[in-house]
Amino acid sequence: MEFLCYHRDRPCSLTLREELLEAHWSYMDGYSAEMIARGPTFADDGETPTGSLHIVDLPGPAAARAFAFDEPGYQAGAYRDVLLRRWRDLLGRTMWDVPGLREDGARFLVLGLGRGEPADLDVPTLGDALIAYGPLLSDDGAAWLGTAALLRAPTPDAARAVLTEARYATIETHPWEPGGRR
Repeated sequence: MEFLCYHRDRPCSLTLREELLEAHWSYMDGYSAEMIARGPTFADDGETPTGSLHIVDLPGPAAARAFAFDEPGYQAGAYRDVLLRRWRDLLGRTMWDVPGLREDGARFLVLGLGRGEPADLDVPTLGDALIAYGPLLSDDGAAWLGTAALLRAPTPDAARAVLTEARYATIETHPWEPGGRR
């Protein structure tokens, strides 16, 4: 089962996150075989970290909760909250399968939190601009709760346009970069 885990930074936690960077990477190294995508998000300035995204394939909801809440930054209080949702990989690949992923250019995490009937279940035809895409689901996979996408786009508005605005209670767009050890 695939899960999207987005740890959102607590205000003024940058120093703590920097102190825990090696512990965070070491923790994530233990999940390298399960990782579909990962990386930090940033404020609109493209410099200030705002969160940490991980999309992982795990045995079930209990394993996903352990993954999210045993993470060193979470344990130390670096995050204000965690979005943890079952997710379905509609592209059938990891971010490492995307050609030119680390080349220059803007990349974004787009989170559409659902309202009503499922929307945007068909994969947009964006070629390699689309890095990851799929629905956010309830733990049992029965209820659609939204849609998440990682993509290359020239602007936040262009990234946001991958989702049908009227079908969501809210859409968040976050500058994102591929993560992992440098």
